[in-house]
Amino acid sequence: MTLTQQRKQEIITQYQVHDTDTGSVEVQVAMLTERISRLSEHLQGNKKDHSSRRGLLKLIGQRKRLLSYVLQENRERYQALIGRLGIRG
Repeated sequence: MTLTQQRKQEIITQYQVHDTDTGSVEVQVAMLTERISRLSEHLQGNKKDHSSRRGLLKLIGQRKRLLSYVLQENRERYQALIGRLGIRG
């Protein structure tokens, strides 16, 4: 369920804004999206894992807050980000 260092680095290089970027909103949202998808797959097979379900809900809330911040700052950046990640229909 955790991300490997190699997968984290792939996400960072794909979503970074500049060369030394490791913590921009885009990178954080991409990391959270990857963790959310892995946890969702885990919970489909382990329906009674309530602690992981709670963790999933916390991650979804964190991603929602970050996306809300991006939406307030720059609507085009928000649209581009959710389009690249394939979230919100």
